[in-house]
Amino acid sequence: MFEKNKDKKTEKKKESFSESISGIAAVFVCGLFIITFIVQAFEIPSGSMENTLLVGDHVFVDRITPMPKGGLLGAIMPYRQIKRGDIIVFLHPRDPGMFVVKRVMGIPGDRIHLQDGVVYRNGQPLNEPYIFREGTDSEYRENFPKGTPSDEYPDWPIEMSQHLQNGDLVVPPNSYFGMGDHRDVSLDSRYWGFIPRDNIVGRPLFIYWSFVTPSNQYERRDMPDRVRFVVHTIVHFFDQTRWGRMFHVVR
Repeated sequence: MFEKNKDKKTEKKKESFSESISGIAAVFVCGLFIITFIVQAFEIPSGSMENTLLVGDHVFVDRITPMPKGGLLGAIMPYRQIKRGDIIVFLHPRDPGMFVVKRVMGIPGDRIHLQDGVVYRNGQPLNEPYIFREGTDSEYRENFPKGTPSDEYPDWPIEMSQHLQNGDLVVPPNSYFGMGDHRDVSLDSRYWGFIPRDNIVGRPLFIYWSFVTPSNQYERRDMPDRVRFVVHTIVHFFDQTRWGRMFHVVR
């Protein structure tokens, strides 16, 4: 006779309270690392990058590849230089705490000027199929750096005069010249100056969600206004989400 083998059920060891806390802490730390150093969620607040990016587009920003090579993370993570034509998110150089998104038109050493609305870089006119125009009566916008910018940033004309050569604005080291794709409304480097390398947060990767949003929503900072818009978003999530923009790669 052969004795039948009986399946023995091994009782799964239960996690202790300290092990559960350690697991939750590990997940939290990993998530914090990703949000802090790898990707960051960012909402487009204004129409200065239309139609490439619309007000209410929510994008993931790559914080790794534009990271300078210094330090531990810079040594082990992939890195590439900021290039002409890149769209970047950065801290406004003259309004601390404000995040801005623009397209890089000039890197260090480039000579920039506009003539009749056309951007000339190092003497060559640029073909820009992405720009959005509605028409403007601003001589300064169309023929930069001729004319006088607005009085909002009075120190910029003084700084700008130090970087002019034969009618071109020369981008200094560790700086960039950025402009919005919606050229007729964008307040950009023409008005407030160069983008310091250290101010760059990252490059938008793709749109993960897009919702129809008023152009002045970012100015409504009162709590009642914010609560009303949250309620509006919940009620109209399905009919005012721009489903066709989901997972659209930003270029």
